[in-house]
Amino acid sequence: MSGGISVIVPVLNEVGRLPKLIENLRAIGVEQIIIVDGGSTDGSLPLLQGYEKECTIVKSAAGRSTQMNAGAKRAEQSTLLFLHADTELPREARAEVQQAAHWGRFDVRFDKASLSMQVIAFFMNVRSRLTGIATGDQALFVQRELFESVGGYQNIPLMEDIALCKTLKRQYLPYCSRLKVTTSARRWQEQGVVKTVLSMWWFRFAYFIGVPTESLKRRYDDVR
Repeated sequence: MSGGISVIVPVLNEVGRLPKLIENLRAIGVEQIIIVDGGSTDGSLPLLQGYEKECTIVKSAAGRSTQMNAGAKRAEQSTLLFLHADTELPREARAEVQQAAHWGRFDVRFDKASLSMQVIAFFMNVRSRLTGIATGDQALFVQRELFESVGGYQNIPLMEDIALCKTLKRQYLPYCSRLKVTTSARRWQEQGVVKTVLSMWWFRFAYFIGVPTESLKRRYDDVR
């Protein structure tokens, strides 16, 4: 296994975002791009067939934890980086990831630079740095041996990123990069800033007190 980076992207009906996503990763120079399709019906797979020389294409059952674990099994590099289809890595990402000894994440900013979104991103980054917990929007990266030693992502329908961070930080503190990934503000735009903030707080609290993730998922309007 070589010392490069395998980027793993779970997708479901993201045909409009795939060309820009792959272009971003090629420009950064990551060693392997793994796209894990969870059963798209929007033409994603036919489009991806045109990128078979640049990407490893994996078919999987839907669900981020399931898809990301399936992608990790196909990884050929020593570092795994899990990326959402609507998140763009900074150009310096490859060198930055290689600074981390065990695992870490990036700071985040939104693609809509309104004052409210800047404030939300600021507090997300501060909270993540203080707690050692990150969300999937922050492009989690981890050494493959460590990822495998903790059993990968838990097979749960929601909060899989938080569960993984909790497990990892029991062994090592995260590398908290100040470089920023740029992620989509579409959920905030569609549902409204206040409603989205309150919803996220509620889901985190419910998860903290032990509400089963299956119950939480039924109340979660999954916008990818």
